[in-house]
This record gives sequence, structure tokens and C-alpha cells, in this order.
Amino acid sequence: MSQEISNKIAANPAFQRFVSKRNSYSVLMTVLGALAYYGFILLVAYNPAFLAQKLGAGMTASVGVPLGIGVIVFTIIITWIFVRRSNTEFDDEAAAILKEATK
Repeated sequence: MSQEISNKIAANPAFQRFVSKRNSYSVLMTVLGALAYYGFILLVAYNPAFLAQKLGAGMTASVGVPLGIGVIVFTIIITWIFVRRSNTEFDDEAAAILKEATK
């Protein structure tokens, strides 16, 4: 990619909106993932009695087991959502911006 094309892309308002939107989305997904993990860790650190409660009478599994599995499933789902949007919407917008710059 030549310097001229790079300059055209950088000056394009659509590119600047694209970068802003992509960065905001990345931050949102990062915050959601961090909240899930750190929330669980903080719960382990500051309220282990809650996690140690049994799910029901006669059951051996505690509340912490489904919560821990929930954190893992949640992060897999938000990762899938992020990758899906990146591979469709963001890639299409980037290709359109590049195509416009190379005309």
C-alpha cells in the first residue's frame, strides 16, 4: 500500500467513524469479559460462603459450580459475537473504505 493510499484512507471521515466504532465495540466487549471474570474472582475472595452453599438439599454441587461455568460460557458467547461482527460488518466496511481509496 502506497503512502498516498494510506493518506487517503486516514483522511476519509468514513475511516475515522469506522475506527471509532470498532474501538468502542472492542472496549465494551473487553469490559463485559473483565466484569464477568473479576466479578467471579471478587466473589470468591470476599464471599466464599455464598459460593459454598449447596444447590439443594442432599446435593453435593455448590452455587460456585454453575456460576463458574456461567462465566466461561458467557465469555465464549461474547467472543463469538465479537468475532462474528468483526468478520462480517467490520471487514466489509474496511474493504469498502480501501476500495474507495484505491479508485
